[in-house]
Amino acid sequence: MKIFSALQIYEADKSTIKKEGIASDELMERAAIQVFEWMHSRLRGTQVNINLFCGIGNNGGDGMVLARKLNDHGYSIKVYVVNYSEKRSKDFLLNLERLKDAKVWPDFINEESDLPEITPKDIVVDAIFGIGLNRTPDTWVGNLIAHINTSKAFVLSVDVPSGLPLNQSPWNSSYVIRASYVLSFQVPKLVFFLPETGEYVNQWELLDIGLDQDYIADAETDFELIGRPEILPLYRPRSKFSHKGTYGHAVIIGGSYGKIGAVQLASNACLSVGSGLVTAFIPKCGYDSLQTAVPEVMVLTGSREKNISQIEIPFNASAVGIGMGIGMDEDTVSAFDSFLKRNGSPLVIDADGLNILSQNPELLSNVPKLSVLTPHPKELERLIGYWASDFEKLEKTKAFAFKYDLVVVIKGAHTITIYNGKGYVNTTGNPGMATAGSGDVLTGMITGLLAQGYTSINAAVFGVYLHGLAGDLGVSSKGYEALKASIIVENIGSAYMELFRQPEMEQKDTNA
Repeated sequence: MKIFSALQIYEADKSTIKKEGIASDELMERAAIQVFEWMHSRLRGTQVNINLFCGIGNNGGDGMVLARKLNDHGYSIKVYVVNYSEKRSKDFLLNLERLKDAKVWPDFINEESDLPEITPKDIVVDAIFGIGLNRTPDTWVGNLIAHINTSKAFVLSVDVPSGLPLNQSPWNSSYVIRASYVLSFQVPKLVFFLPETGEYVNQWELLDIGLDQDYIADAETDFELIGRPEILPLYRPRSKFSHKGTYGHAVIIGGSYGKIGAVQLASNACLSVGSGLVTAFIPKCGYDSLQTAVPEVMVLTGSREKNISQIEIPFNASAVGIGMGIGMDEDTVSAFDSFLKRNGSPLVIDADGLNILSQNPELLSNVPKLSVLTPHPKELERLIGYWASDFEKLEKTKAFAFKYDLVVVIKGAHTITIYNGKGYVNTTGNPGMATAGSGDVLTGMITGLLAQGYTSINAAVFGVYLHGLAGDLGVSSKGYEALKASIIVENIGSAYMELFRQPEMEQKDTNA
């Protein structure tokens, strides 16, 4: 699903209005009715105080239409106009008059007004600012927003939480609505998925307001939201007459004394995601434990007991994953450098492999094009440098990935995969996956997909999604705190099954 910029959303509105031959207020009416129907289907006439805070732009106009519909259906409403400017949109003014025609007279709030009373039992509809906000709210408006946030009322934001810009971090974190729920129009917003801005959105849902589907289909976006519909076309089905060699021979390189478990997890994940054969290359100290822990994995060792000092793979690997637990010893760095110069296989680099690159940036020129890098935030910072905001982080990652022609997987909540100037935002996963070894599992999974013939970008996007889905299945029985990386591996097969699970058919009443 495409993630539009504010400008693209405005263009979609214009295209819809022109194509359907409707007035802009009709599109506003359509959007607000969707919000009303969402609320009405849940409240069913329940007597609760609904406080609507409306700005004087189009977002406020949405709030005016919503207030009129709620009033028509007998709900107890109180409408406040947040009078932050002398400029008013024409559709706001039109719907303000329509609301007054319905005998509902809003209270106008300005800088001198007392803050309205809001109880924890109330519902607050936030329609103060929309996607066009381009400056910090005035102090008195910010104080009103802070007042709403501390009221403990259920806060429903229309389209986006007020005070949250779409293309940068908030100017003042206290001046942003912390929404209990966001009903967003037609397309998701990038700010829902970034660490700095996602905290203002507890839950969100899209409402289809009938924007021009041709425009949506043709528009090129910088980001795409990856869910089940986007993942299913990436899957490469197996042939009845295939054999283990059909699905590649992957190699996992890593480990050092005390960190062999990282290779065990990655190798097991590589097998579980479907690689036909997996060989682990480790120091001697891990031989017995790895052969015992994952008997399906073949093992090669270097000459050293506790760390890798040279890397010799006596066959052409279908794909290689390297770096987990490998350490930063001088001879290990030398072995890594030598391997990069000789390697011709698709490559995934993680953990200490990334740290070696950040400390020796001249090695980046030896990394094969289309390699997949899987950094967590600190590893990414070491690679691309400090960033002042999540938006700058994304731009710097795009530039880095483009310069070296790499796929970069920015791990975290809503992991974002960057390639060729575009970001793919993941929708699976949970906080329980913030645990030791989770990243090693992801590296093994992406390596296993590469070995099976997936392209680098598809392997990364599919692997990230399946990894998160396995974590979601694991956490459903273990809870966040008890989820371990090995449990994620155990649920990879279930994640595949869940991906292709058909909705249960409704049972017909045979007695009808």
